[in-house]
Amino acid sequence: MMTKVGHLPEETSSFVGRRAELARLHTALTTRRMTTLIGPGGVGKTRLALRAARAAADRYADGAWWADLSPLADDRLLLPTVSDAVGLADHTLRMPVEALCEWLGDKHLLLVLDSAEHLRGPCSHLLAEILTTSIGLSVLVTSRQPLGTRGEHVVEVPPLPVDGAPDALQLFADRLRAADPRAGLDAPGDEAAAAEICRRLEGIPLAIELAAAGIGRHSVAQLAHRIGTRFDAPGLTVGAPGAYGSSGAAGLPGGVGASPAPGTSRLDLLADETAWPRRHRTLRTAIGWSHELCTPLERLLWARLTPLRTDFDAEVAREVCAGGPLTPDEVDRALQGLVAQSVVQRDGDRFRMLDTLREYGRMWLTELGEARAAADRHARSFLGLARRAHEGWTGPDQVSWYHKVSDTHLDLCAALEHLLAHDVEGAQEMAGRVGFFWACCGHLSEARNYAQRALDAGPVEGPHRTRLQWVLGVAALLQSDFATAEKYGALCTATALYDQDDEGMLAATYLSGITQLMTGEPEAALEAARRVLRMTEGVPVDSGHRLRCRLVTVFALTALGRLDESEAAATALRRACERGGEFWTRTYADYQLALIALLQGRPEASAAHARAMLAGKHRLRDSFGIALGLDLLAAAIAAQGAGAQAARVYGTGHAYWRMVGHPQRGTPELGPVRERCELQARAAVGDEAYQRAFERGQSDNAEVGLAAALRTELQL
Repeated sequence: MMTKVGHLPEETSSFVGRRAELARLHTALTTRRMTTLIGPGGVGKTRLALRAARAAADRYADGAWWADLSPLADDRLLLPTVSDAVGLADHTLRMPVEALCEWLGDKHLLLVLDSAEHLRGPCSHLLAEILTTSIGLSVLVTSRQPLGTRGEHVVEVPPLPVDGAPDALQLFADRLRAADPRAGLDAPGDEAAAAEICRRLEGIPLAIELAAAGIGRHSVAQLAHRIGTRFDAPGLTVGAPGAYGSSGAAGLPGGVGASPAPGTSRLDLLADETAWPRRHRTLRTAIGWSHELCTPLERLLWARLTPLRTDFDAEVAREVCAGGPLTPDEVDRALQGLVAQSVVQRDGDRFRMLDTLREYGRMWLTELGEARAAADRHARSFLGLARRAHEGWTGPDQVSWYHKVSDTHLDLCAALEHLLAHDVEGAQEMAGRVGFFWACCGHLSEARNYAQRALDAGPVEGPHRTRLQWVLGVAALLQSDFATAEKYGALCTATALYDQDDEGMLAATYLSGITQLMTGEPEAALEAARRVLRMTEGVPVDSGHRLRCRLVTVFALTALGRLDESEAAATALRRACERGGEFWTRTYADYQLALIALLQGRPEASAAHARAMLAGKHRLRDSFGIALGLDLLAAAIAAQGAGAQAARVYGTGHAYWRMVGHPQRGTPELGPVRERCELQARAAVGDEAYQRAFERGQSDNAEVGLAAALRTELQL
């Protein structure tokens, strides 16, 4: 199992051998701009790429970045996935590939695309573009076949050696001890039997790991005998009769376990033998044997887990997989069984299935005739998550929901695609409920795309329509498309009035108000916000839309120069957010308090409020908000005479603005403040020192730069 640490996943199991392959990769990454590791599934391409990328990372000024493509069903989310991987959350109307090329243009980094075989054409086209425009970029790809990109250097990954080198045997022993620290190859004949297992499995790492997981039910000698019998059976690979059990065993169709023809596996019917080299067939045989060791309910869970694109917890597994003989309690037991068999990997309370094993389970799911039912359950589960996240937005778990929506992005997209095809009303509800989260997380293109497709998919009335229009407007606003934001603000207002929807009215007023503020109309924004707040007094004070509408009044009062009123309104709003555990609106109340203090000549108080805003935005992973806060903090530091420190913070802010694809943004009154404070900083230390500090902040790792900005000591 691998958890994310920095820009690369962290290895949580031992790495064995591969010295020659790592040496070849070192040379390739030094001399070539694009290298593709090829080999059959389970041969160890991902682990080898990860180890090589970690070893090479320090040679790249901007580090090594990892994009896992295995969860993508097609190329629709390829660009967003790669953009996320390299830290780009574009907030503009540009074509996504243009934004990515510009972001990478001056970077010196290594980009790793893992599991690209099912997207070879789209990946090849994308890499051709970004390698042309980004001269400091190097790319390492793992795929079962070459991509065919011009300049591609192909390195074939062989299995671990089984004769004359201890690597395969070492891997077997390591995985035995990982499952049970007391286990080993100490009994007479164990080492020879383990060596025979590795030889039979041709040194394929995944096959060896699956075999080692079977030791809990057999001795090493028994395991070697069973595997030998399995491989010696003429014409037999996978899918022995009764592999899923009869209807009496698990409530499944009695015919499912029978082979289609003597000596022919189900997977052999699904793939041309010429396309599956011998080693790949060996892996399929090993997976099939591991499948047979599972209980009928473990096999059923294996199949039903396959619609999940991302890591999952036990609760999600129950929601997506329970049904028929697989009760929620049985899901828990079967999940532990799959972990014990190494079919599912565990990391804390999260679980993950390797792509090769997911493919196998998906084939069985189709054969069972359950593919549509499983997709329906998956979509219902993530529609439920969207509902709970929407309801929990203003509660004490807001940050947790924010992260959950961000981390399950690919599953939410998959669920939306299914609902758009089979349940339009569900898709309309889901796109409306999850859209604001996506807009805040930087997934503006997806928020706008899915909201528009949901609106176009069929008639929609009531709150679902208002939410979809509102999501379209907010996404347009964040992309500086003010004309479109204004249009949807008016549509939301009309729809909410017609439906007598007070929450909808508050939402519409927030959208229209922020648009008016951005286009220099604070008086109109203030008047509308105050009027609608009076009209909707029946809406709870901690409603998310009510809090955001109050935020409009704070912004408008500041823009109008009514700073005492604005400070009082911002302080009251912050307290209301604090009582309910609401973070997003609270951070913008802090932002306004920082700006007000700066305008009133209180730079120390301004810096404290700006840091409070930044701490909240960091918890929410909101790059746009962090960029705004850094600019304001830099201005407050400059106003205290710490010119070099202010310049460095300005530089870090510039790096965050580049992440979102914008020049500096904010309401109009912020521009003169920035300019005045930058002049103060330059005057304090001189142009040359200012520029050095600015460039340091701009080139810092973003997290390092933000951590430096959050330190409270003043450096005069």
